[in-house]
Formats: sequence, C-alpha cells, structure tokens
Amino acid sequence: DEDVSVNFRNRIKPFMLRRMKNDVLNELPEKIENTMFAELTHDQKNMYSSYLALAKDQTIRLLGEGGQGKMRILTLLMRLRQICCHPTLFDENYDKDSGKLELLIELVTNATDAGHRILVFSQFTSMLEIIQDRLKEEGIPCFYLNGQTPSYERAELADRFNGGERDVFLISLKAGGVGLNLTGADMVIHYDPWWNPAVMDQASDRAYRIGQTKAVQVIRLASKGTIEEKILKLQENKRNLADDIVRVNTETFKDLSNEEILSLFS
Repeated sequence: DEDVSVNFRNRIKPFMLRRMKNDVLNELPEKIENTMFAELTHDQKNMYSSYLALAKDQTIRLLGEGGQGKMRILTLLMRLRQICCHPTLFDENYDKDSGKLELLIELVTNATDAGHRILVFSQFTSMLEIIQDRLKEEGIPCFYLNGQTPSYERAELADRFNGGERDVFLISLKAGGVGLNLTGADMVIHYDPWWNPAVMDQASDRAYRIGQTKAVQVIRLASKGTIEEKILKLQENKRNLADDIVRVNTETFKDLSNEEILSLFS
C-alpha cells in the first residue's frame, strides 16, 4: 500500500540514483504514446464468449493448486489472447475476419501513404505471418524477423530497413525486443499487449533511441471489452507502482494475486 511504498522508497534513497532516458538525453525527439481499441467481429465475439466461460470455470479450480495451477491458467489466458489477435491462432479452421487485424491494416496503409515507416511487434510469430500475408495482398512489402532469424541476417535486415528499403518491419517481441537499432522507423505498433510493460518499452526503444531524428509514435492495439483491455489496465497499475520506487524489470504474470487473475475473466 502507499505507506509501504513510501517507506521502501525512503530506505533505498541513500543508495540509488535514478535517471530516466528523457532526463539525460535531451536531444531525443518527442515520443507520443496512445492506445487504440478494435471491436471484435461477430464471429470473434461468439468464440471469445464461449471460451471465456470455460476458461473461468477451469481457473477457479486451478487457483488452489499454487504455482503449477498458475502456469495452466496462463495457457487458458493465452488462448483468449489468441482469439483477440485472430481466431485462426486458436482454431485453424476459422476462415473469417479479425477486428484487430482490419484495424492494423487500416493503420499501416494510412501511415505508409503519409510517409511513415513502421515497426510491428507481436508475441505470436504465427500472427506476424498472417499480417505478412495481408500486407502482401495490400501491396505493402515488409521485412520479418523472429527467433529463427540468424544473427548475421538480423543485422543485415536492420541495415536495409534503416537504409530506406521497405516501410514495414514485422518483429517477434521476444526475438527482436532488444539488441536492434531501428531508428529508420518513426512509428511502433504493439499488436498485442504483454504482461510486462518493460518488455514492450524495450521493444519501442528499437526506434526511440540515440540517432532518432523524428518524433516517434507508439501505438498499443487491444480488443475492446476483452482480456487485452484488462492487461493494459494491470500494466498501468504495475507501471505506476514501479515508477514510484524503481524501474520495473521483473513484473510478470506470476506476480499477480488470485484476485487480479480472476478480474481478467470479469
């Protein structure tokens, strides 16, 4: 609570000097962050509602099993997140639209027409492949990097993108969230929210770093009225607590209380 937070901050104050990027790198341009919400399609909503009821029942039973139960709950939640991204990730026989994918394509099309260059991050490599196929249909060439991309090829792709070749770079959050300089981009889109906000911040910093000369827009996408909206709310709560003490780097799903987990299903 607030008293504990203040007490801890006072105890560590003599030993820690904290500096944020904006405090010490005054030459960096502006970073603009916002969230955009997509409506689930009718078929998505039906699938989501059906699985949500099943997952909630299983979660209530699993919460009494401790750490092992939490890992199984995480799998249930991942399935809900997949439906939000595109139901094909959940059911390969699904052959209809995804509200969030349509929003992304509209965003990317308008942004590239306006001269912006974009990084798109997702946790799900299968989702990035779906996005890649849709962009190809729209006549928008892109680069793609995941955990299978060799280190020498990662560097080559980064150099080509920064050199002005292609306007979109699709990147696996875990594979490309660190270690890349992609200041050729001036827009970052997070297709799906991750539990740890610091991981998403590190990914955004592929574009917002020394060498960037343009303002950078960071857009988080989420499906309205779903677990994704609740993840973003949890992120903000964790971020506010961390910013009051010290930079977050370990906040993950395993740190959530039973009450916080159950709130994801409300």
